[in-house]
Amino acid sequence: MNGADAPLQAQPGPAAVAAAQLRRDLRLVWARRGDALQPLLFALMVASLFPLALGSEPGKLTPLAAGIVWVCVLLAGVLGLDALYRGDAEDGTLEQMLLSPAPLALLLAVRILVHWLTTALPLILLSPLLAEMLQLGPGLLPVLLGSLLLGTPLLSLVGAVVAGLTVGLRRSGILLPLLVLPLYVPVLVFGAGSVAAAAQGFDPAGALLLLAGGLVLALVLAPLAAAAALRITHA
Repeated sequence: MNGADAPLQAQPGPAAVAAAQLRRDLRLVWARRGDALQPLLFALMVASLFPLALGSEPGKLTPLAAGIVWVCVLLAGVLGLDALYRGDAEDGTLEQMLLSPAPLALLLAVRILVHWLTTALPLILLSPLLAEMLQLGPGLLPVLLGSLLLGTPLLSLVGAVVAGLTVGLRRSGILLPLLVLPLYVPVLVFGAGSVAAAAQGFDPAGALLLLAGGLVLALVLAPLAAAAALRITHA
């Protein structure tokens, strides 16, 4: 049988491509696990400054606790955004992703998932400790955890789009935080606001539903927008 008669090799399906990308990205994170710990340590350090600055008198930190936790999580997420595509852009992997027959949006969706798993999820697991340290009101921890579980993936999705627009710049510096922080404000408002509403005896479901709606919309649109941004910056 000659080469022309040989059956064409089947292309891997989307599930296989996503699984391969997930394994690769997780291996890279493990190889650089010291860098992956930086957002976690940063959030813990920032949260520990508030009791030192405001004092640890009972009840003084309670009204601010949810907002402080949210700000720490948000800033820690911004800390790791520049590295989302930077390594791939420097070693040529990003060009291979752009030329790959696999959908670029799918590859980026996996990359965003890994970013959330390695940056936001450890912070969510740490949030009970932060809440205890900041004297969060009793019964408010489930609302805080729910808002973080809905809001932090939204932060990663929005941040991935903005990072795609700045990855072509040799030194993005402060530009990336300046662009992304205004887009994070609604997530911060509804995330911390849901806990504040619960603390005042109101139903936090409205703010949580708005976060859930934004998350669903971002899950559909953000990988496509990030793919378009990377194609524009590498055109």
